[in-house]
Amino acid sequence: MLDTFMTRLDRYIGASVLASLAVVLAIVIGLDVLFAMLDQLEQVNERYTMASLLEYLLLTTPKRFYDFIPLSCLVGCLIGLGSLASGSELTVMRAAGVSIGRIVLAVLKPIVLLGVFTVALGEYVVPYTEPLAESRRAVKVSDGAITSGYGIWHRESDEFIHINAVLPDGSLKGVTRYRFDKDDSLISSSYAVSGNYANDTWLLNDVRETQFHEDSTEANRYETQNWDVKLTPQRLSVIVVEPDELPISGLLSYSSYLREQGLETTTYMLAFWSKLFQPLSMIALVLIAISFIFGPLRSVTTGQRVISGVVVGVMFKFAQDLLAPISTLYSIAPFWAALMPILLCALVGGWLLRRAG
Repeated sequence: MLDTFMTRLDRYIGASVLASLAVVLAIVIGLDVLFAMLDQLEQVNERYTMASLLEYLLLTTPKRFYDFIPLSCLVGCLIGLGSLASGSELTVMRAAGVSIGRIVLAVLKPIVLLGVFTVALGEYVVPYTEPLAESRRAVKVSDGAITSGYGIWHRESDEFIHINAVLPDGSLKGVTRYRFDKDDSLISSSYAVSGNYANDTWLLNDVRETQFHEDSTEANRYETQNWDVKLTPQRLSVIVVEPDELPISGLLSYSSYLREQGLETTTYMLAFWSKLFQPLSMIALVLIAISFIFGPLRSVTTGQRVISGVVVGVMFKFAQDLLAPISTLYSIAPFWAALMPILLCALVGGWLLRRAG
């Protein structure tokens, strides 16, 4: 009988939190989509139509969900548990002998499941929908070329590479290469109009090359030229998107490739650990929310709870963003840089809950 009662109580608490979380998430994503649409309305033309814009917004929705779920967990938990507290339901539960730990467990059960779903979304859905959205938008806006600012710079071994644009099929436009010797002296430079990948190698088209000797230069031109590098179209697709849009497996693989080339991997490894710790971020923020309900925000209004949740969520996000350059500057391991804000939230939440208990 007691087990049945506790099961129903867990479901009731979990349903209250999830309902509030869903409302918060819908509002936040809706506002973000609205602002994105207003920002891009001026780009609508005969090629990039309103239908194309709506398609872009739809395809980028999974990324918005992934980005806003931690903040929504925090605010949703504050509102859901806050409504139970305002209706004296939490007081009745505590009077009936239900411990704070049991209430925390009831809230965390659906949050853990949501965290697993979020990891799967970031691993299998976002890495597909986000590049697809950007590529389709770029094709319509820029006549078929996907550009990354003023192009893509990359280094492999003794060669510095600049690519003007990457087409949706993985082919290249405007490939400039600079080769240096061990003394950092320029050996050659070349420019290829286009490039295609086949049989595990790149084939560059219409190549103009200049070789630099001690007292002279030599100019050559080739209709086609093989380009043997480890930069595959898959790795190239990693370069043209932001690290937080990549799957966990892709971040780890590309970090290994950068390490082989002697390049900096901090940004990608930080993104790797941040995505891996996403469920822990959600749990830590929920602990903060629960501790607030049983502590300083027990008797305040819903509006005050929302504002408090937004402030804490923004501070948490700022801490994560600031640790990225700090970890690079002071050589802090990306693992600890990603974990420190989570540990801090969990410790503060646990301390406040212990005081409340």
